[in-house]
Amino acid sequence: MPAYIWQGNTHCAGSRCGADAQCEYTMENNMEDKNKKPAHAAKPAAFPGRGRVAIVKCGTYDGQEVQIAVQRAVELLGGLERVLSAGEKPLVHDSRIILKPNLLAKTEPEKACTTHPAVFKAVGALLQENGYKNLRYGDSPGNPMISVERVAQECGIKAAADSLGIPLGEFESGTQVAFPQGRAADSFVLCDEVIKADGIINICKMKTHQLERITGAVKNTFGCVYGINKGASHAKFATAEVFAKMLADLNALVRPKLHIMDGIMAMEGNGPQSGTPTPMGLILASTDPVALDAVFCHLVDLKPELVPTNVSGMEQGIGTWTDLEIIDESGTLTVQEAFEKYGSSTFNVQRGAEYRGMLRPVRFLAPLLEKKPIVRKNICIGCGICVNACPVEGKAIHVEPVEQSGPDCGARSAAGKQRRGVAVYDYSKCIKCYCCQEMCPEQAITVKKSLLARIADRNWRI
Repeated sequence: MPAYIWQGNTHCAGSRCGADAQCEYTMENNMEDKNKKPAHAAKPAAFPGRGRVAIVKCGTYDGQEVQIAVQRAVELLGGLERVLSAGEKPLVHDSRIILKPNLLAKTEPEKACTTHPAVFKAVGALLQENGYKNLRYGDSPGNPMISVERVAQECGIKAAADSLGIPLGEFESGTQVAFPQGRAADSFVLCDEVIKADGIINICKMKTHQLERITGAVKNTFGCVYGINKGASHAKFATAEVFAKMLADLNALVRPKLHIMDGIMAMEGNGPQSGTPTPMGLILASTDPVALDAVFCHLVDLKPELVPTNVSGMEQGIGTWTDLEIIDESGTLTVQEAFEKYGSSTFNVQRGAEYRGMLRPVRFLAPLLEKKPIVRKNICIGCGICVNACPVEGKAIHVEPVEQSGPDCGARSAAGKQRRGVAVYDYSKCIKCYCCQEMCPEQAITVKKSLLARIADRNWRI
């Protein structure tokens, strides 16, 4: 079978990458062709200019208030028409556009795990009001065993999309796409809707993340990867730094046109699913995913350089975390002014310095500084979702029958739910990707630091 050519949303102008014509990305449906290289592919270019990020206050999920906030945030960037018509491949009114919310798991909007339907609806309505009618929506949820439609229905996104007449895109099938210029990944299995689309609007959620510290604009594009391939990526790119390089490669490939962050009710602590909802009261917008995430960092008193996706994103050329232009209704703000006006120093996020590299000469200390996932046995119901989420061959976690789990594990959990068993780790196999913690619907898995790691966090913060 011959390789297909994807002439999708990732073309670059020939002048940028030194080619005479637009780029072509090889989309491969035949494993025999997987090493075949595209005739030409765009070289990731340095991000052009400052990373502009708009901040608009929005205290509730009232539909009209959210609509006004989203519209104003986009206006501060120059207006929707200007944003979508700029860059490597301008979008026109009949362009096929994906609305890409965060649909990590089948949870209620109030838990702040997923993009709130009011924000999704405001973005969709803004596009339609400006003449962009060829819209689809979708995401690849964290659990590949659950359909995106079921997740969207539980999260309220399906109802919001239905009210606007926006159909679900093709996120239940995928195709391998070559990306030879990737720094970590040379190909991705993308959802077919991503390949068909002319552009993506990334509607991300302001949350913490146990592997990357935060999840925002850069991380949300991981939902463009099809199904079970996300788990395989965690196994292949096992450290926070290498995983971040893969995410930067993915962003360089799919290149969303606009990023809008739902920060009205954020998630702190044990994110990205089991954390605590906390009000930040903000809508943020940018064409630069790294800048958007960097401003998120500044607003929660976290050094942007401690977030691997910021560092790798800038190295890959998808954005900047160092040269920020923060704007609101009053004009341009410094980082400090933005924090004083909109930020929170009490937001529960990992702020400690990355100290593993400092202690390489004394390697025996490394295991004492690692975080590891812990099962809270009184909460666990033995559903097995963590086992399915584990990307390790042979699995680093399994479910034991209740009778083998000790005297403190009765037939029901602390929440009164019937137990099937209790999850147990084999830490000799664990790669510390925290997929189990990310996907646990009962908030029964947390990430624990050793005493030495906690001391290091307090004393080595930079």
